[in-house]
Amino acid sequence: MLLSQKKSRKHPLEEYIERLIAGEALLADSPEHVMEVVGILHSYGIVLDAYSRNLNYIAENQYLVIFPFFKYFNGEISTKQLLRHWWHDRINFEYAEYCMKGMLWHGGGGLDAYLDTPEFETRSRKAIQAKFKGNPLMQGLDWLFPDFLLEQTRQMCYYSGLGQFWRVMSDIFVELAEFYEQGKIKSIPQVVEHVKAGLVKDAGLPISYSVKIQGESYEIIPKSAGLTFLPDVAVPYVEAIFFRGTPFLGTVSFNAQAYQISPDQSRFAYGALYADPLPVGGAGIPPTLLMQDMRHYLPDYMHDIYKRSRRGEDDLRVQICISFQKSMFCVTTAAILGLAPYPIDTTDPEQQQKNRRYLEGWMDRFKESRLYAVNA
Repeated sequence: MLLSQKKSRKHPLEEYIERLIAGEALLADSPEHVMEVVGILHSYGIVLDAYSRNLNYIAENQYLVIFPFFKYFNGEISTKQLLRHWWHDRINFEYAEYCMKGMLWHGGGGLDAYLDTPEFETRSRKAIQAKFKGNPLMQGLDWLFPDFLLEQTRQMCYYSGLGQFWRVMSDIFVELAEFYEQGKIKSIPQVVEHVKAGLVKDAGLPISYSVKIQGESYEIIPKSAGLTFLPDVAVPYVEAIFFRGTPFLGTVSFNAQAYQISPDQSRFAYGALYADPLPVGGAGIPPTLLMQDMRHYLPDYMHDIYKRSRRGEDDLRVQICISFQKSMFCVTTAAILGLAPYPIDTTDPEQQQKNRRYLEGWMDRFKESRLYAVNA
C-alpha cells in the first residue's frame, strides 16, 4: 500500500510539469498574454541596450577610476547632459549596477570560479601596476590593502560580463517584437521558442575582458580562459537575479535578531520571480528604477492594456512589474528547456524519467514564487 501511495503521489506543481512536457510554458497561453509579454520585452530590450552600453563603457574606460563621477555619461559630457542627469531625465543606470552587484555577491558559474584563480590574480596585478605606475599614493594603498584593487578588478569583470550578456538579450527581445509585428509570433510557446533559440545560438559565445592602459592592452579575462555566454554568465544571472536577488531596504529588517532575512544565501527568494509588485514605485526599491525606464518605451498597445485596468495608469509601475514578471517566467521557461538533460519531447522512457526529475527540481523552487499569481 505504501508503495502504491508513493507511486501515486504527485508534485504540488504537477500541472506545470505536464505543461512543459507538452511543449507549453510556465505562463498560460492567450492572445492577451502574448501581447503583454512581447510589449514589455520590447521595452525591456531597448532599456537593456542602454544598460549594456553603459556597463561595457564603465568596464573598458573607467577601470580603477577611484572616483568615477561621470561613469553614467558614456564619455559624452556636456552641460545639457549634466542638467538631464541632475533632473533625472535619463536612463537609471543604477539598476544595472544593482544587478551586477547581485551577481558578484551570489557568484556561481565559470566567471566566478575564474576570478579566484592564480591566473586572474597574475593578469590583474599586471594591469594594476601599469595603471598606477608613477602614482606613489595608489601604490602605497595597494601595498597596505593588497586585496582592495584586486576586488575592484573582479567587480569590473562583472560589469563587462553582464554588459556582454545583456547585449545578446537586448537583440533577442527587440527581434521578438519585430517578429510579432510581422505576424510570426502568435503564442506564448512561440515566444519561449524564440528566446530559447537565441540562448542556444549564442551559448558558446566567448566572454572575454581587456583594458587599455597607456595604449597597451591588458587581457584580464582572455578567450583562452574558456568562459562562454550560457553556462558562465547567463545561468548565474538567472540564479542571482531571477531567483535569489537581495532584500529590499525598508521592506524587511536587516537586524539578525529579527530573523527576517535568512543567513543562508542559497535560501534567498527575493528575485524577480518572487518579488511582490506592490512595493514597486516606492523609494529605495531597486526594480522601481527599471520600471521607470521601461515606461518610456512602452508600445501604444501596452498603454491600452493598462488603461483598461481598475486604476487606469495611476499604478503604471506596478502593472509594468506584473507584466515583467510574466515575461520573466517565459524567459525562465526557455532557460529550463534549453538546459534540460534531454529533448523535452523525447520518447525514450529513461530520458523522460530523468527529464521529469530535472523539472521537479525546478518546480520545488517555484512553490513560493509568483507563478500562480501571473497565471490568475
